[in-house]
Amino acid sequence: MPTKTKTPPARKSAKPAAPRMTLAETMSALEKAGSAQTRKTYTRHGATEPMFGVSFATLKTLLKRIGVDQELALALWDTGNFDARNLAVKVADPARMSPSDLDRWARVPCRMCGGYVAHLAAEGPHARSRSDAWLAAPDEARRYAGWSLVGAMAMRDEDTPDAWFAQRLAEIEKSIQGSPNARREAMLHALIAIGCRSAALRKSVTAAAKRIGKVEIDHGDTACKTPEPAPTLEKTWAYATSKGFESPAAQERARESMRTRC
Repeated sequence: MPTKTKTPPARKSAKPAAPRMTLAETMSALEKAGSAQTRKTYTRHGATEPMFGVSFATLKTLLKRIGVDQELALALWDTGNFDARNLAVKVADPARMSPSDLDRWARVPCRMCGGYVAHLAAEGPHARSRSDAWLAAPDEARRYAGWSLVGAMAMRDEDTPDAWFAQRLAEIEKSIQGSPNARREAMLHALIAIGCRSAALRKSVTAAAKRIGKVEIDHGDTACKTPEPAPTLEKTWAYATSKGFESPAAQERARESMRTRC
């Protein structure tokens, strides 16, 4: 009898990729998602017009739809819109951000955007060079971004030696109390992040924080509170080690980037 040839099962057709969102479509989505209440909240935190007032939950939804899109990120940033720039730092490709683009983005005088730009820089190949440049910059926007970058690097950059962070710690101890408010805030967060990097740096930071004394930060009309280094480090180290990590920084490296998760 002739052998019956089995018919191979039909292959399922691949799901077509979602069409790329254009700048116009993205801006329209942002505008529709904006609210007066969110605009009011962002204004209290230092954001300026133009902005729609888009929640970070909505930005997260848009990020899931867009993914990484460097061209769209650059176009969104160039609109000057606060919400568009918040989305830009999420959909940007850290590996494709040039030093000049990072410098341009870091010049924006908004503490919220500056912090995210710092995290974007920390994930790319120019973190060390941008931190050195921004910390020496004449404008406060880049100084703020520079110290935010130091903090981001302390948590995520495994290659930079602890000695480099020890030098930044010495600079913080020397100048934090006499620095402008925004820079003082970024320095304080960098101080704590450095203490999260290794046991040796935790010890150094705890000693330095005691010498520095209480750091006063004016948070304006917000509910933000100024963290105290020693108890904050005690809490973060206890939690990280209870989860099996050697440090809070190691735990952070195991997570999705703060830039995209928040």
